[in-house]
Amino acid sequence: MDDLHTHFIPSEVLTWLKDQRTVVNAKWVKKEENKDNFLIVNGKWGFELKKAFIDDKLFLAEQENAGVTHSLLSPIPQLFPYDFPNEISSEISNVYNHSLAKLAKKSPHKLSALGTVPLTNPDKAAQELANAMNLGLKGVIIGPGLPDYMLSDEFFTPFFEEANRRKAIIFIHPLLCEDPRLKRRMMPNLIGVPWETTVCATDLLLSGLVDKYPNVKILFAHGGGFIPYQIGRLNKGYDQWEFVSSELKALPSEYLKRFWYDTVLWNQESLDFLVKTVGEDRVVPGSDFPFDLSVWPPEGKNEKGVHNLLG
Repeated sequence: MDDLHTHFIPSEVLTWLKDQRTVVNAKWVKKEENKDNFLIVNGKWGFELKKAFIDDKLFLAEQENAGVTHSLLSPIPQLFPYDFPNEISSEISNVYNHSLAKLAKKSPHKLSALGTVPLTNPDKAAQELANAMNLGLKGVIIGPGLPDYMLSDEFFTPFFEEANRRKAIIFIHPLLCEDPRLKRRMMPNLIGVPWETTVCATDLLLSGLVDKYPNVKILFAHGGGFIPYQIGRLNKGYDQWEFVSSELKALPSEYLKRFWYDTVLWNQESLDFLVKTVGEDRVVPGSDFPFDLSVWPPEGKNEKGVHNLLG
């Protein structure tokens, strides 16, 4: 079984964080006696720095115990370098990508990896994507946009042009939603995370971006958020309003089948619906390991989806 949604932090990245702790405002905080320290970068979205995040031997042992034969490693969203100046964001991207490539080369049959890029500077992001894939990475993981830009905006053209040339996997992973209504009961994570994916996925779908960059392999985390469930509403809008249909050559439900989705849904009926809606060749097994809300081991083998995405 493959697992295409996992996260890891190589030792080189931890060393960089400690060396640059003042620059990136990195803190290691003990919150509970029975848990590992929480890592908080720039005052945002702290998380428990479990040993499986940073110990590759433990990660591989957990992978084997779960029956996973191959994992696609990704940088963690909390370390997306979007809050810092270009030189800092480029530096952490470079360190992360080189260290993940080194790790994957040590265990090529068990591990492959995606990199990270300084998305706030699309030219540098394109350059770092090229460098990452030259190192042997399969593509990169990015957030669902920036505060002032959606991913379909022309601002990101250099990045997507390079991704199209490279036939790169672009794994879109949301950050916590900052809607002020979602401050209680873990709602920024529970519904805010899939909501951010839904907004991004809807924007990319309706923009016709996949027609413009047909070689880019876009993978959405957490089953695509809420968009598969609401695709009928998008189809209705396509029939009703030219604003919705103007960039598309077919119904939104047809474009939905041109992206990829992981199985991090925690519900078999939801997963069955996703497969039925987009096709089994567009769904790939994922776990989100080792975060708290991981599906471990991942659900569904979906070999067709894995082969379709990874080749």
